[in-house]
Amino acid sequence: MKLSEKIIELRKANRMTQEELASICNVSRQSISKWEADIALPETEKLLVLGETFRVSMDILLKDELTLNEIKDIHSCGDNAIQIKKQELYEGILIKESIVDDSIIDCMNIHKIELWNTGGKPKYWTALFFTSDKRDFPEQISKVMLSDHDKGKNWFVDFRAGNEKYIVFKDKILKYQIGNQTEKEHVCNECRKLGISNEQMNWPE
Repeated sequence: MKLSEKIIELRKANRMTQEELASICNVSRQSISKWEADIALPETEKLLVLGETFRVSMDILLKDELTLNEIKDIHSCGDNAIQIKKQELYEGILIKESIVDDSIIDCMNIHKIELWNTGGKPKYWTALFFTSDKRDFPEQISKVMLSDHDKGKNWFVDFRAGNEKYIVFKDKILKYQIGNQTEKEHVCNECRKLGISNEQMNWPE
């Protein structure tokens, strides 16, 4: 089943009009129409909203070979419901070479993979664009981050959950509210203590 067909089926099962779904996704009704007609694809951010709204995983939405086994009725929807759910959803980019145990990937939904030429060692990094709805994801990934204190190489992964930014090292979780410069500066100072340069702290918010 195609993504377009799944959007139609999920929308109708939840008794939503295209206008109502467009309002939730903050797009025009014409955009919803194009998604359902398989003329255009939702951006990653909108896919996340669709998943949250319809309570289905990204794998279910994106993989044609996976069908909708069950459709759940949603008794509350709209921006408030999405914001409540969004606090449980993490989104970021992980460099695969920065972890010591690949099993952490089982806790993630991978949406895109890129190969980055670093010009150093290793020559290439594998960038995994991910989301995760595991509540303890920060704690889990902090266990597998690569750390070599003797060589001053402390890897970190940065991701966000709603308006909260996470910077996670081996056995160390730092976070701040996006827009709070005092909290951010505290996190940056902690990163500097671990040998992270200012250039490396230009993470997206």
